[in-house]
Amino acid sequence: MYNDLFQIGPFTAHSYGLFIAIGVIVALFVAEKRAEKRGMDSAFLYPLTFVCVLGGFVSAKILFCIVEWKSFVQNPMAFLSSSGFVVYGGIIGGTLAAALYVKIKKYPFLDYFDIVLPSVAITQAFGRIGCFMAGCCYGIETDAWYGIVFQNSKYAPNHVKMIPTQLISSAGMFCIAAILFWFAKKNKKPGRVGALYLVLYSIGRFGIEFLRGDLRGAVGGLSTSQFISLFIVVLGLGIFFTRKEKAE
Repeated sequence: MYNDLFQIGPFTAHSYGLFIAIGVIVALFVAEKRAEKRGMDSAFLYPLTFVCVLGGFVSAKILFCIVEWKSFVQNPMAFLSSSGFVVYGGIIGGTLAAALYVKIKKYPFLDYFDIVLPSVAITQAFGRIGCFMAGCCYGIETDAWYGIVFQNSKYAPNHVKMIPTQLISSAGMFCIAAILFWFAKKNKKPGRVGALYLVLYSIGRFGIEFLRGDLRGAVGGLSTSQFISLFIVVLGLGIFFTRKEKAE
C-alpha cells in the first residue's frame, strides 16, 4: 500500500492523514445531526471537536513517548516529529479536554459525551483504513487466505503475508458505531451510550492486540493497550450501570 499520495513542493499528502480528515468530517456531520434531533446546541460541537482533537493529539503523542521512552530519551526531537501515536492516549486526553471545556462553558457533559463517542468510533474506523494504506499497526505473519502483503510500506515488513489487523479494526469500529446508534435510540440514561463505547472498544482492542505484530510496549504479559483496556472496561461498566434516567 502507499501512504504518500502526491507531493507539491515540500508538501506531501499522506493517505493516513487524508482518511483521518475524512473520518473527522463525517463524524462531525453525524454528531451535528444527532445533536439537532435531541434539541442540543449543535454549533457547540465545532469548538468542542477542535478541543478534543487538540487534547487527543497531544496526549496520544505523550503516551507514545512514555511507551517508547528508551527511544525517546536517545533522540527526543526526532521522536516528537515522528508519526507515532497511541490511540488510547488520544481517547483519554480528548475526553478529559472535552470534559474541562464543557464544564467551563456550562454545558451538560454526559449529553455531549453520548453524542461525541459514537462519532469517535467513526473517526477511528476511517483512521484504521489510513493505517492500512500506510502499513502501520500491522498484524502477525500468517498463511491464511485473508493475509495481505505490503510491497512499499515504510512501517510494515514488506513481501510478508500478514493478518490485516487494520481492516479488522476498521470493520469492528464501524460495527461499534452502528451498535451505539441503535442503542442511543432506546437509551434514556445520560452517559450510557458513551460508556458502552468505552466497554466495546476496550474489549475489541484487547482482542485485536493478540493479532498485532508491531512493537507497541508491554506491561507484564500484556501490551500497553491491553493493560489500559482493563481499566477502561471497568470505568465504562461503572458509568453504564450507575446512570439514572434524566428527569423530564
